[in-house]
Amino acid sequence: MSLEQLNKEISKLSPSERLTLVNLIIQSLQHELNYPDSNKEGLSTPKTGLIKKMRGYLQTDQATPTDADVKAMLEERRVKKYLR
Repeated sequence: MSLEQLNKEISKLSPSERLTLVNLIIQSLQHELNYPDSNKEGLSTPKTGLIKKMRGYLQTDQATPTDADVKAMLEERRVKKYLR
């Protein structure tokens, strides 16, 4: 599958599914960092730390916002931006 095709498919996913996909990608990167193939050069420690930090940003105790919630947040942001 090409990157363009993948991008089209990703846009069809719900916000919750996209967050799950991001989490899976981060996990796969962590796996490669912890167990690099013999043909691949392992990534440096700062990059490993960055991936862990990014993964932490994704973790939350709150439920995934609904499409209506996202629309409301965007509208609120537009109003705040307009009032500045």
